[in-house]
Amino acid sequence: MNSTTEEPIAAQESAAPEIETQAADAASESQSAPVAADPIAELQAEVAKWKDSALRTAAELDNYRKRVARDAQESRAYANADLLRDLFPILDNFEMGLDAAKAESEKSMIYIGLSMVRRQLADFLRDAGVEEVPGQGAKFDPNVHEAVSHEASADQPEGTILKVMRRGFKLKDRLLRAATVSVSSGPPAA
Repeated sequence: MNSTTEEPIAAQESAAPEIETQAADAASESQSAPVAADPIAELQAEVAKWKDSALRTAAELDNYRKRVARDAQESRAYANADLLRDLFPILDNFEMGLDAAKAESEKSMIYIGLSMVRRQLADFLRDAGVEEVPGQGAKFDPNVHEAVSHEASADQPEGTILKVMRRGFKLKDRLLRAATVSVSSGPPAA
């Protein structure tokens, strides 16, 4: 045999172990590394993730819109609260003037005129959603009344309002000013 034919045979014999080693390495890599996931399943999982994210974002946006609408509605409903609070001391003084005019004569033109203004003010407050806090004869409620004194009363049970010193007002369901009252402490001790 010729040396040129022997060389390729020798090269093939020396390459054979190298090819077997590479095949063994590839087999061991495939066993140790996880099998590549199905690309379609990966894409479906990613689509599901983004769909969930989009739904959550849409829900958050919807909640935000509802909250803003509710805040705007509440803001409109109670926008006049500060103005009304500033009006209450003026009403108190007006009531004192009306009581003084009534003490002089209920037939005087001043009393009649002030009574008409009082009616107009009461209508205005009612139309604005203002309600007067229950007063004399009502059960004391610390949420809407401010007790400044207790008095013994044989006629009224304990916790009943005997006198209103300053009227209280609510705007819809919010307290604007608590009523200042005197409360019964029950029958006098013997």
